[in-house]
Amino acid sequence: MKRFFALTALLLIGGCQTTPPAIENIPAPEETAAPRQSKPIQYSSFDQDSLYALLVAELAGQRNRFDIALGNYVQQANATQDPAIAERAFRIAEYLGAEQAALDTALIWAANAPENLDAQRAAAIQLARAGRYDESLKLMEEVLRHQGDTHFDFLALSAARTDPATRAGLLQSFDSLLRKYPDNPQLVFGKAVLLQQDERKEEALALLEQHTKGERPIPSILLQARLLQELGRGEQALPMLKDSLQQHPDDKRLHLAYARQLIENNRLQEAIGEFSALLQQNPSDDDLRFSLALICMEAQAWKEAVVYLEDLIERGSHLNPAYFNLGRAQQALGDNTKALQAYDQVGPGSEYLPAKSLQTRLLLAIDRDAEASAILDKARQSQPDYAVQLYLLEIEALSEQKRDEPAWQLIQKALKQFPEDLNLLYTRAMLAEQRNNLALLESDLRFILKREPDNAMALNALGYTLADRTPRLAEARKLIEQAYQINQDDPAILDSLGWVHYRQGNLKEAESWLRKAFERFPDAEIAAHLGEVLWAQGKQSEARQIWAQAIDQEPDSEILQETLRRLTGSENP
Repeated sequence: MKRFFALTALLLIGGCQTTPPAIENIPAPEETAAPRQSKPIQYSSFDQDSLYALLVAELAGQRNRFDIALGNYVQQANATQDPAIAERAFRIAEYLGAEQAALDTALIWAANAPENLDAQRAAAIQLARAGRYDESLKLMEEVLRHQGDTHFDFLALSAARTDPATRAGLLQSFDSLLRKYPDNPQLVFGKAVLLQQDERKEEALALLEQHTKGERPIPSILLQARLLQELGRGEQALPMLKDSLQQHPDDKRLHLAYARQLIENNRLQEAIGEFSALLQQNPSDDDLRFSLALICMEAQAWKEAVVYLEDLIERGSHLNPAYFNLGRAQQALGDNTKALQAYDQVGPGSEYLPAKSLQTRLLLAIDRDAEASAILDKARQSQPDYAVQLYLLEIEALSEQKRDEPAWQLIQKALKQFPEDLNLLYTRAMLAEQRNNLALLESDLRFILKREPDNAMALNALGYTLADRTPRLAEARKLIEQAYQINQDDPAILDSLGWVHYRQGNLKEAESWLRKAFERFPDAEIAAHLGEVLWAQGKQSEARQIWAQAIDQEPDSEILQETLRRLTGSENP
């Protein structure tokens, strides 16, 4: 526990000169840390009231009343303007995360200790955190002028996601300073960060490439590699990172960047080797161990992945993702028993539902339906917050396996428990369509739209069904166009627009919408629709080409097979 040292009685004699009270184990932030000055600092004399307030602060700190300790120090920093008291107040505020107090006391410290570079740097950083970048930059330049370590990189990073006007002003200030100090690596890095945030990536990269001589800060190297990757030149990042590793062989960040770049370039075996070497150097780093397991899985090195995942489980680290991925690896190896055991160990969290989904699908695939149902019933009882999602994933898994009647019975059961859940109602509507119960489909979707008039998915589903299965084409088109106004990027809505135009006889308009849909999402259903529209216009050759492409990707698509049989008399394009 962090505690304050109490001042000794000898230091509290009125009128004596004092050193500032020390705070044990309160770490100075990295950006403000610097070697202590060797020359002793002389502190002011304090009156009795100030000394009493400081003693109260120390005693409050010992009793974990840090609010009182900080309040008294801030008050005395303002009252005495003593740099040592201001520094101590600043350190406490930094430790407690009291941003306004940290800014106020850092400014007092800097104003009363103009030659102290620690003070100027601390004030500059606090000003940057507060968004007062021009003032911060002036203090940073003062530090630079006295040849102290600067933090222009921190200044740029803190401002990087502000508004464009602020970044533009800061860029001008950086340009001005670069004219004075053209080789300052932090200025170069800071400007590159700001350019990157303005989407001026080519300029940012060119700036970094101009300053590759001599020893560069690691962040500049990493930023250059990231920019190369973002600009589609990732292969150039690999030799640059490899050369940097020659200069900084022990830098973990560079090794990680190099390994990840290998992954980006699909050189998975080399990436595995790099991560393995890193893990040997850092055997207690479970993040590395988990990353290595995932790369092994990406490379389909399932047995190696199992080793690392079991290590993580034995170490009690990354348990949920480790069990989840262990299940996937064991399933890929064909060991369904071990896969099911691993999935069953995944607890609540981001992997919980995916694990239950894979577990359910695996059990259904090997005809253990009753066991899957029992597991999910138990899960819904033990994790009621997941109950609806567990119903939905079970229904989806049953539908995929053509267990249509169990899926229908389950949705009815779910809606008895959650009668107005919109996700369950939407799912029942989709199942009702498969059962040709269009009245129930419309009833459920209308209920959803009454609750959520701007639900684009429900609007589109109802509109498409009316267009495809009924003569109510004008009503269908109105619903689909309403969905389009809400979400103009959804390929399903574009497909529906094309289909309703086709049903109304607007072949050119239908083709235009369906081509847009197919460009964004070339699945079998859109291919079937686009091909049919082309076929109706006499473009049979192009239609067959599109169908052939789709059937290669989804050979079991029922809608594609039905379209081919109806138009060509065969299931082959």
